[in-house]
Amino acid sequence: MKIGKILWMAVALCGAVVANAQSKPGVIAHRGYWKTPGAAQNSIASLEKAIAIGAEGSELDVYITTDGVVVLHHDGVIDGKRIDEGTYADLQNEKLANGEPIPTFEAYLDVARKQKHTKPIIEIKPHSSKDREDAAVTAALDLVHKAKMDKRVEYISFSRNACERLIAQGPKKIKVAYLGSDIAPKELAEQGYTGLDYHIGAMRNHENWFDEAKAAGLEINVWTVNDEASMKYLIGKGVDYITTDEPELLQRVLK
Repeated sequence: MKIGKILWMAVALCGAVVANAQSKPGVIAHRGYWKTPGAAQNSIASLEKAIAIGAEGSELDVYITTDGVVVLHHDGVIDGKRIDEGTYADLQNEKLANGEPIPTFEAYLDVARKQKHTKPIIEIKPHSSKDREDAAVTAALDLVHKAKMDKRVEYISFSRNACERLIAQGPKKIKVAYLGSDIAPKELAEQGYTGLDYHIGAMRNHENWFDEAKAAGLEINVWTVNDEASMKYLIGKGVDYITTDEPELLQRVLK
């Protein structure tokens, strides 16, 4: 075999290896890595567990109280009371499944900023009014900036209002992805979004969106993917991130 052909084959093989390495999606722990001893959804412990296993991201959900404290919780109602219609003092006696108090976003960022690998993926939850939602966006942006983490977080929301306010009010290179699964990628790109974060069912129903999102320069994240077959399907589609309650399973699949 001629030397030139051997060199060409070697270069091609190296290129294939690099391309394969680059195509591996990042692992996003859904509500942190909570399915492990000592953790709970949206807890400080779930963030620490996500960091410990080397997840690329740890997703979290935030609301704002009437006295301006941003807190982590998935459901907007606790004991029949809306979080965004009460004060932080109203949450003082509430505990997560692992015994932690309801964490403040400020305390969460204090842990996250001490490392550089696991990125907080901040979901601004829909609030009871536009004013409350706008306040949550402003407060979250301010706390992230105060923690000097503007370039180390990403934002997501089901609320187009929250997303649009993040894009308008946030730093120049803010990353914002829409969760709603009901808008074509091209339209998202035209509106200033940097990514889509859609349910796997929506992406299966609109397989052309994978290529459309890539052509539009959008990052692709898909949720919430907990089985090996679906993980392999999305890896084959070349997505950028996969959000999962089973981050260690996804890590094993990626290997």
